Amino acid sequence: MSLPVERPHVEPDFKTTLDLGAVLPCTAEVKDGHLFIGGVDMVTLAHDMQTALYVMDEAHIRKQLRDYLEWTRFHWKNVDVIYAGKAFMSIAMCKIVDEEGCCLDVSSGGELAFARAAGFPTDRIFAHGNNKTVQELKEALDAGVGRIVVDSFEELERISTLAIERDMVQSVLIRVTPGVVADTHCYIQTGAEDSKFGFGLRDGLAMRAIERALELPGIDFAGLHMHIGSQIFALNSFAKAIEVIVHFMDDIRKETGAAVRELDTGGGLGIAYGAPDQPSSIKEYGKVVVDDIKAHCEDHGLPVPRIMVEPGRSIVANAGVTLYTVGTVKSIPGIRTYVAVDGGMTDNIRTALYDARYEPTIANKADQARSKVVTIAGKHCESGDIIVYDTPLQPAEVGDIVCVFATGAYCQSMSSNYNKQVRPGVVMVKDGVARLIVRRETYDDLLKCEIF
Repeated sequence: MSLPVERPHVEPDFKTTLDLGAVLPCTAEVKDGHLFIGGVDMVTLAHDMQTALYVMDEAHIRKQLRDYLEWTRFHWKNVDVIYAGKAFMSIAMCKIVDEEGCCLDVSSGGELAFARAAGFPTDRIFAHGNNKTVQELKEALDAGVGRIVVDSFEELERISTLAIERDMVQSVLIRVTPGVVADTHCYIQTGAEDSKFGFGLRDGLAMRAIERALELPGIDFAGLHMHIGSQIFALNSFAKAIEVIVHFMDDIRKETGAAVRELDTGGGLGIAYGAPDQPSSIKEYGKVVVDDIKAHCEDHGLPVPRIMVEPGRSIVANAGVTLYTVGTVKSIPGIRTYVAVDGGMTDNIRTALYDARYEPTIANKADQARSKVVTIAGKHCESGDIIVYDTPLQPAEVGDIVCVFATGAYCQSMSSNYNKQVRPGVVMVKDGVARLIVRRETYDDLLKCEIF
């Protein structure tokens, strides 16, 4: 039996919505007591579109993509920004990434299918995954993806065989685990030595993978990939990993004579989930990543490779909010008050998985102070179905519209049909216009794979 989590005592903070700072989408404003995003009234939208409902601020998404391009290419012109589709994937999102001149990272055959349905240029697609099936590899090669990020010796052999069958050469990046433990939740650390991802440096596996990639027909060794984790605030974690990986590039040159033409540093820049959070800026991140690669390459006498970065969460997390309608308010004297809403762990599993923290507001009371402390609970048959534990909130009543901020990443993409709950729709807002980009599921959708 697991012990209950000890949580810090929380007091009302008396903040109004606009006091929440960096957690807000960039277009958030309050008019006549209502929260507006992208020029759209969230209360009216909730009533018109039904809740639970995901809302994405298009202007915020485009700003983040442009900032990554600006502040990485400011330091080195040969940089690609690769949006990690796993954070939030839809046809509309793929089209925005394309329009902004960025690349796309897909982690499954399904994500590749979405990219192709959106007409995304396949030569700007990077295929990821630690156990890509043979079918997924066939689909990637047949689509003509620009790079496959290789995660195992078995995968190298499979790509070679499939490429030979197709009379083609596939460019690959070898994923390396640099042995750097990032300052983040243990479930989203990926660069440590004990990881299911990539080839380790200390045990020599990474060098053996490079040597094998250089030997195999149908394989073009383009370069290296690394990723140390997600939701990282400390830029020194990136700096240390870059130092390690550039040193390895020098070892590759000395032992094989091969040049690393491309270096993909992964993603992982953290975002503000709570009002006190102070993540590093994209400008600061771009300087550390690009300048450190350039400096270490100069130290080793290496040419600077083409550099890639793979932001996902930091593109869409703060662009997204989730709207709910309050169904019940239950006070347990001396313990807590539960505000139950019409969603929960099926549309946001992160609280249950990572004990994630969020900032909520009541969209129809957005100019009022958060003078109460409540727990926002979901509607599902699990005690752990909580969206936000012990959070300041305005006084809640049945029918209020609760808005939870910073839900644009890993909420819709990790959503489920537990309790046969239908998944929410997704609305993109911009310049006062709300457009439905993913419709709300129906009961017919839940039944469509059943065999009667």
